[in-house]
Amino acid sequence: MIRLLSVIGGSEASEEEYRMAEEVGRLAARRGYGIVCGGRGGVMEAVCRGAKSVGGLTVGILPGHTPNEANPWVDVAIPTGMGEARNALVVSAGEAVIAIGGEYGTLSEIALALKMGKKVVGLRSWELCKNGGKLVGGITKADSPRDAVALALEEAR
Repeated sequence: MIRLLSVIGGSEASEEEYRMAEEVGRLAARRGYGIVCGGRGGVMEAVCRGAKSVGGLTVGILPGHTPNEANPWVDVAIPTGMGEARNALVVSAGEAVIAIGGEYGTLSEIALALKMGKKVVGLRSWELCKNGGKLVGGITKADSPRDAVALALEEAR
């Protein structure tokens, strides 16, 4: 059985986010983990590309009804027809979650993952505040792709 790591992030990524996501994909695949993501562009494309560069498995859980919307590095494309509601499936499928950058879609995935009790590691991603700006836990901050993978996998269920 292949163990899966969920990687989430924006469909548009800066050069730095793209590079970090590619490295996360490579590192996770080298440790025997498949990647599950939203299957489209940006961070999702980069993490798949990185995993495929070292022979890893990639799964894209897509918002639409056709597998044709998947990026070229997705091995298994799962069209859901669920739009953004597919975010719950993306984070549910992995043993842990790494968030790289991202916008509101990524934030919704972080919230769903935390609600499910998943370990969430943030790499230049969201931080959570509550009660007038007091920083609250939930997202473990990583400083590099190597740290992000190590932190996610050390507590993966």
